[in-house]
Amino acid sequence: MKWKGRQSSSNVEDRRGQGRSSKGLVGGGIGTIVLFIIVALLGGNPMDVINNSQFIDSGSPSEYVESAEEGELADFSSVVLKETETVWSDLFEEQGWQYEYPKLVLYDGNVDSACGAADSSFGPFYCSGDNSVYIDLSFYDELKENFGASGDFAFAYVIAHEVGHHVQNQLGITDQVNKLRGQLSQTEFNEVSVRMELQADYFAGVWAHYVKRSDLLEAGDIEEALNAASAVGDDRIQQKSIGYVIPDKFTHGTSKQRMNWFNKGYQSGNIENGDTFNTNDL
Repeated sequence: MKWKGRQSSSNVEDRRGQGRSSKGLVGGGIGTIVLFIIVALLGGNPMDVINNSQFIDSGSPSEYVESAEEGELADFSSVVLKETETVWSDLFEEQGWQYEYPKLVLYDGNVDSACGAADSSFGPFYCSGDNSVYIDLSFYDELKENFGASGDFAFAYVIAHEVGHHVQNQLGITDQVNKLRGQLSQTEFNEVSVRMELQADYFAGVWAHYVKRSDLLEAGDIEEALNAASAVGDDRIQQKSIGYVIPDKFTHGTSKQRMNWFNKGYQSGNIENGDTFNTNDL
């Protein structure tokens, strides 16, 4: 992505170095670890796990020293956020709506949000309680090394997906989905969760559509995003983490579905075609 020299967002809060020196989850076990992997990676609502977890706090803040690579990644993230602000403000204005900018919170190790406490094992997440996207930049290495999704636009996809959840929140979709939690069985709600995640992928694709129209894409960028979407499909994560696939436990969608909906958004560039909740064709 052609990002250097582009304007950065003013809505980035850097909390790196403000965490605690160590913080461990009380209880859980292998099942909890697998749940973290499936629920937390690339959006969704890991807060169901976070809010029901207890942490051991060892006390004092840790010292944080930014590496040159992390500094560049932080700058890149800020530019990507700014590009999402531009795209979604324009699209909302076309509909007569007003887009409220989300905040991007950079942290290392662990962080407190309006949705609860979390650490880097949860992966990037969006909290509707404070309209913020939370990212530990070490996830970039996780994406490359453990999921084989390299390239700057793979990480841009991660950010755009989380911002997609903010768009859902702005449109009232998040509240509608949350109201279903007590009305559906876990299996039924998992299906709703999949549809919500695929819509966030679609919105990430819509953003990429306008990045291309602004001539900011480089060769291979879309392939990087599609590879990242595939890498975090439920089927692929389950196969890698537990050795087999349980479709009823899907919460984000398969690799094929995630790639497909990102690509649909990329091709169409509009909000209207992203209704994943009222289609039989996922």
